[in-house]
Amino acid sequence: MNNERQPLYMQIQNYFKRRINSGQLQAGDQIPTERELMAAFSVSRITVANALAQLAKEGWIYRVPGKGSFVGKDVSSLGITQETDRGKEADNAEKPGYSPARGAEAAASSGKTIGFIVPSVNDFFALRLIRGINDVLRGTPYFLNIVLTNESKEREREAIAELIRMGAVGLIIFPVDAEAYNEEILALKVNRFPFVLIDRYLPGVETHFVCSDSRKGAELAVSRLWELGHRDIAVCSDSPLQTITVQDRIAGYMDALKQKGALINPALMLTEFSIGAHDVEQGGHMLHRYIGSRLATAYITLNSTLGSHIAAIAAKLNMSVPGDLSIVTFDDPSPGLDNRARFTHVAQSEEEIGKQATRILLDALNEGPGEYRQVVLEPFLVEGTTTGPPSAR
Repeated sequence: MNNERQPLYMQIQNYFKRRINSGQLQAGDQIPTERELMAAFSVSRITVANALAQLAKEGWIYRVPGKGSFVGKDVSSLGITQETDRGKEADNAEKPGYSPARGAEAAASSGKTIGFIVPSVNDFFALRLIRGINDVLRGTPYFLNIVLTNESKEREREAIAELIRMGAVGLIIFPVDAEAYNEEILALKVNRFPFVLIDRYLPGVETHFVCSDSRKGAELAVSRLWELGHRDIAVCSDSPLQTITVQDRIAGYMDALKQKGALINPALMLTEFSIGAHDVEQGGHMLHRYIGSRLATAYITLNSTLGSHIAAIAAKLNMSVPGDLSIVTFDDPSPGLDNRARFTHVAQSEEEIGKQATRILLDALNEGPGEYRQVVLEPFLVEGTTTGPPSAR
């Protein structure tokens, strides 16, 4: 069997199985750290984590938190049979319909875990995603493990590796805002580990993903404000990093204005800043000065929390919404429990995004790899109380 045809994580597994079977590694011996294995095999952390997780599930090694990994005490009973079976698995890896994750699933004895990696749950967008995921998983043998990355690319890398180490058989990932792709996500693709991206995609990299049409959403927002008579429409993003989602929304904003025959005013494109509740309360933030200048009569915010911040700043400046300025947000910043929207917003069907992503992942787990599925949902505008005609100046 040609080693080059084996997935990298399997080559690492078989390397240790051979050393254990030959007696070069004895029960209780410590094996190299993840960092050392990454360097030795020139692979990513996710590959090493996947290999060690499988070795632990099969009993070849055991893990001691904070200390490392050690050769199992009863490895003599494993013998060469499992390695032979693994060799068959490696050969099968080249056959249509085969999924390495299905082997991992069969080996798992503690249940079937699906990991959901999300930057935060500070708004209702994330909570609605979770509700959609949970609706599909209800009644299945899978349960959900949610990890927050706190908008950290490094934490996202760690979360991917840790969930796999804990036995997750598939991942749903809401990537953090970052200037470059997370190499751990790319490693998932290389290792054919089942995962689905939500809310955003990786340009030039084919993966499963489910998102809303961000460009179309921005066009809907501009068109509605234009119908109301607004001509000075600002677009705002408090993400200092231009993700593909932010880029698509700004492109949609510009396209919509061009279709109206309007010139693009750079002064109405507010990006590359951050703001929190403390900034709103204390005052002095650039948005306080900008809103107070009344340069714009309407604001499109690229997330719901920012819309709430702008409404709060307007109130501090004794400006009324929608009398003095109108606000359209992406997503609804309110719970929406009474089916009445306070904010006019671009609805992205968050629950449906969660449901479709989960169905795609379950299909990948049950049927093996197939063609990548990209689902782009059609957004729609929900009229609330934050939009109206511009006031006379």
